[in-house]
Amino acid sequence: MKPDAPIPPAIWAIAMAGMAPFPLGAGVYVYGPADLVGPALTVLLTWSAVTLGFLGGVRWGLESGREHPRPLRLAACILWPLAGWALLFARGMADPSVLLAGYLVVFMLQWLFDRAAPDTPSHYPRLLTVLTLGSCLSLAVALEQALRM
Repeated sequence: MKPDAPIPPAIWAIAMAGMAPFPLGAGVYVYGPADLVGPALTVLLTWSAVTLGFLGGVRWGLESGREHPRPLRLAACILWPLAGWALLFARGMADPSVLLAGYLVVFMLQWLFDRAAPDTPSHYPRLLTVLTLGSCLSLAVALEQALRM
């Protein structure tokens, strides 16, 4: 790809659809009726874990497709799904604010890792930045609400 190649519309459309549970879940968590607060939190926590697993898989796929995959980069790809699973597993044992803050931190660390990754398609850092921003803003809005509860 050319260095400043545009992101194909199909990628944008699918990525935005895949990110939709974040603002929808946060919106219902903050502004929805009381009986939907719990399910909205479930959406945010589970979709965060699923998304971190997906992002780890994307990086794994990009790295394993290299002629000489770098073992440390491959090993690092599993950190994001593990962190997502650990936070999801902690539900019921930790306050929702801790879980939301944990996901927020993991998404930011994952973004830093992927942003610095060499040999990615030219559009990948821009796409990842927009998607991470959307998920982190949603988690931050929900975190602010959880801290008030």
